[in-house]
Parts: sequence; C-alpha cells; structure tokens
Amino acid sequence: MQGLLDLLLGGGGEGSNPFAVIFNLLFFVFIIFSIFYGQRIQQFMWLKQIERALMKLDVWQREGKVICKLRVANFSDASDEEVFDTIEGFLEFFLIMPVDKDPSGVLNRLEHLMDVRKSRFEDFVSRVAPKANEADSKTLENVIEATIAVFFIFRIIRHFLLLGKKTKSTFLIMQIYMQLPLIMIFAKAYFEALKCFAEGKPIGDGVGPLVAARLMRGGEPKEVAKEVVAVEKNINNRNVIIVKAKGPGGTVGKPGLGVKNVIEEKEGKVARVIMIDAALKLEGEVTGDVIEGVGAAIGDPGPEKHKIEESGVKYNIPIDAIIVKQSIEDALTSMKKSIAMSVDDVIRRIHWIINNQTNEGDTIVVAGIGNTLGVGQ
Repeated sequence: MQGLLDLLLGGGGEGSNPFAVIFNLLFFVFIIFSIFYGQRIQQFMWLKQIERALMKLDVWQREGKVICKLRVANFSDASDEEVFDTIEGFLEFFLIMPVDKDPSGVLNRLEHLMDVRKSRFEDFVSRVAPKANEADSKTLENVIEATIAVFFIFRIIRHFLLLGKKTKSTFLIMQIYMQLPLIMIFAKAYFEALKCFAEGKPIGDGVGPLVAARLMRGGEPKEVAKEVVAVEKNINNRNVIIVKAKGPGGTVGKPGLGVKNVIEEKEGKVARVIMIDAALKLEGEVTGDVIEGVGAAIGDPGPEKHKIEESGVKYNIPIDAIIVKQSIEDALTSMKKSIAMSVDDVIRRIHWIINNQTNEGDTIVVAGIGNTLGVGQ
C-alpha cells in the first residue's frame, strides 16, 4: 500500500514534483476508466461510423428512387404521384431461393423461380411504362433492379444499426463495422450503375457483348433463345456462330440456353466454344487486362452456366474463356476507355484460337456474355 502511494506521489520524497503526482493520478484514473468503460467508448465510435455511412446510403437511396421514378414517368400517361406510389410499393420485391438440402434438380427449380421473377419485372414495367419500346423496357428493368439493390443495402445497414443500439451487443456492432467499407463499395457501384442505366450508357460488364457485336458486323442476326441473338459468319474458312444478348436494351438474356440451342442445332458438331466475359480483378491488377483460361465464363447463379457445361460434356466440346479484368465499380458503371480498348486484344486472341486450335471447315461458337446496355448487334 505504501509503495502504491509512493508511486502516485512521484517517489514520496520532499522534492516530489506536483506535476508528476497529477500525471500519475490521471494515468491511473484513465486505466480504471478504460477497464470499465473502454468497450462502451469503442461501441460509441463504431456506431457513429455506421451512422455516417447510413446517412450517405440514405442520400443514395432517396436520389436513386427519384431517378428511377422520373425515368419511368417519361413512358407513362399516369400522374407522377401515381407512378411514384406504384414504384415505391415494388421496391421490396424479393426472391426466395429454392431448397438446396436436397440438391437433385435444384438448378431447374432455381431457373424456374428466376424466370417467374423476370416475368414479374416485365409485367410491372409494361404496366407502369406502357409507352416504352422493347429496348427501353429492358433498360427500365435494370434501373428498377439497381434501385432495389441500393434500397436493400440501406435497409440492411439501418436494421443492424438499430439492432446494435437496442441490444448493445459489441459483437453485432463490430461485425457490421468491419464489413462496412466493402458494403459501401458495392452500394456506390449500384448507385452509379443506376444512373448509367437511366442514361442508357454502356457499362463495363458489356465488354463481352461489345466484342460479339464487333464480330457480328455485316451479318444477319436471328433469335436463338429469349433475348439472345446469333450471327453465322465465315472467318478464316471456319463457320463461326457469334452469340450475344439482344441489344441495345439492358439485358443479359439467357446465353446458356442460346449456346445450347446452337450446339443442338448443329447436332453437336461444334469444334470449340469461346466465351468472353468481364471478371473481377484483384486489388493491384490493371483494369482492362485480358487473360485466358478454360470453362464457362458466365456469372449467373448456375442455370445458364450449367447448360453450357452440360452441352460441352455431352458432345466433348472444349470451352475456352477469355476475360477482361475489372473491379465491381468498373463492371457496373460507364465503360472505361481501358475496357473498351481491350476489345481489340480480345478479338486478336479469338482469331488466334480459331487459326491455331481448329481446322478449316470447323464450326466454332463465340459467346459474348454480359449486359448489352447500349450495345446493338
């Protein structure tokens, strides 16, 4: 006890420094305060950071709703108030994923649910925007999808913020705080995508359709699946069938079904399938870099990818993948120059594969995968 008092008094001698005494007292008070209230202080700081992020999300979701509603109102005879109310009631539309505990047939069930969801979106757009043509309707679907995404992220962050305040759970608050930077990147990407969709600008994810459109020049497109077209051309004495989503409306179509139908139409006599798509780059990598691999390069939940893989296995067809690296922001926002410039490199690689890995007279399928917003054929 005497030793502790001596320490607090800066040595306990006659020449003790009063400032040292004060400093030591404050230090011990701080230590004791930190033991009992340090976690509360940390929670308070985390909550303030989450609140600031939520305020930004609130601005984005409100602005996104306005952009969406005004865009839809341009194609409607109803009053702005009626359009706004109708859209507001649709922004919490959801999809319940199929049961996966019994995996048999799960892809067929998932595809069915996705088709029903797609149909509901189409019906909703035709109801609220009856004056929109086919391309505008597809773009409006994208605008609504992006609005729903931003609104959903806002609701989730708000939920965990309020739940954290209510329960005072450090673990709960810490979880959302630690993931906040990544969540905000996704939210901003969707918000910027919403504005691009509203303006009809091509996005980074459209690099696959852009490559296909370049290869299609001069050909006569025919529909091979829902919202998917194909052009048959002679390239270096090979029969090349180029497949892409039908533009310039914003859609990805059903490219897996399109490729499968083309292969079935040729009775499996296809030498090679070449797929082009955007892919997420790692931090530190350069946007627009082009790399090659094998496999079905398509970022769907499973059904479309499965169709291509299934056809490849059934007829023993090699599947090549050419991807263009980009971040999530690059993929969902206006196409950057570096991504557009990569198209020439991709086409050069396609020609190399055609010339060096197939023979004259072979049939090759080239599929440009991605959102074809602003990209015709």
